[in-house]
Amino acid sequence: MSKTTRATLALSKAGVPFSVHAYDYDPNAERVGLQAAEALGEDPRRVLKTLMAEVDGKPVCCVVPSDREVSMKKLASAFGGKSAAMMKPADAERLTGYHVGGISPFGQKKAVPTAIEEAALSEAEVYINGGQRGLQVRLAPRDAQAALKAIAAPLIA
Repeated sequence: MSKTTRATLALSKAGVPFSVHAYDYDPNAERVGLQAAEALGEDPRRVLKTLMAEVDGKPVCCVVPSDREVSMKKLASAFGGKSAAMMKPADAERLTGYHVGGISPFGQKKAVPTAIEEAALSEAEVYINGGQRGLQVRLAPRDAQAALKAIAAPLIA
């Protein structure tokens, strides 16, 4: 497994301090984020999942704790839209250049507006996918927000 990905390169280029953490990815896990948290021995609220969605038909990225679900109503509201829906996996892979289970908000092929769950900003450090299955980066959530130029909003149901 490579510990250098487009995500880690983007963070390095942005001058964001982070550490890389590999774990045994389970392709059969029911919930990938929860499996990552368990494998890393971390509280699921600190292991954030990256989800690709569409608000009023336009692509967006949202980063939320792995043990929570996104409220489509709150997601749409965060971006000033009327409706939101999850993006189809094939569309998310094509847009980001990453495979489902390894989608990172950092270093995507095409930058899209991003939102991070505001509650995650109260954590000292969080884990976010590092750009491949079985790879997480640990960093300060405010550094992640700054690197992504993300809005902070209440996104969870």
